[in-house]
Amino acid sequence: MKNFKFKIKNVKLAFAILIILLFIIFLLYYHFIISKAISRNEFANQMIELSDDNENPIFSVQKILLYSSASAVDNSKDQALKDMSINQYTDISIYIDNLASSSDLTDENTVKELYIDNINITSNSDKGTKLLNYKNPLNFGKYTAIENYENDRIDFNIVRTNEENENYDYSKPTFYTDCSNPISLGYLNKDILTNYAVSGDTNSISYNGKLLKEANINLDELKYNLNFKIHIVNNLNQKFVYQISIDVDLNDDNGGIYNGYIYKGKSTSGNEYTFFREFN
Repeated sequence: MKNFKFKIKNVKLAFAILIILLFIIFLLYYHFIISKAISRNEFANQMIELSDDNENPIFSVQKILLYSSASAVDNSKDQALKDMSINQYTDISIYIDNLASSSDLTDENTVKELYIDNINITSNSDKGTKLLNYKNPLNFGKYTAIENYENDRIDFNIVRTNEENENYDYSKPTFYTDCSNPISLGYLNKDILTNYAVSGDTNSISYNGKLLKEANINLDELKYNLNFKIHIVNNLNQKFVYQISIDVDLNDDNGGIYNGYIYKGKSTSGNEYTFFREFN
């Protein structure tokens, strides 16, 4: 039986091929084994950091105030109260607590950017046109026309200094970097009833919630839910988000908004009102 011997004619070429094969094997091993292990460790570290952040939240909802009433627009030429459009509105103030984890203002608990998106309004009926947008806090509790938001997003301008505060136009969405003012929003259900005429034996009208009773508008049909996300970016460029859901019932045992207006404060105690830290 003959013995066969393998002889390499070009040692340098063979060595180069071996190095390439070893490099390819290393790349495959790194891709399928090492990189996945690193990703798992990074994910685990992020989850630990996320858990720590949410145990000591930087931002949370401190309180929510709701003022609801109604009004009307007289479309008749001679202001004879014979062609009225009836509207229901709710002014909303959302206060943010940024001092729960620290009594001082830092880059961590001050706001660089604030916006609202994913806005959704659901109601018991299709009466009227339902809108939500920023409302000038100086007009809180007063009826004002509200235009619809653009691109499903409300961006707030951030006021950072006393000088900016003195010169700012608060008809535009505004929020203080130190969270000392509320997020001010206005809900409007426009044209719930159109062509409404005041009865002939009276020449006056109630420009408040009593108007809904006078026009025989059922309050159960005006119940609604507001759902949207509040996004905060602090001065460390960390991102936080809170999904808010507000159920608004205009009725109560005492007549509710039929008495003119209804003013409510919503309790916000508990971990469910904390902003959730986001990771890119």
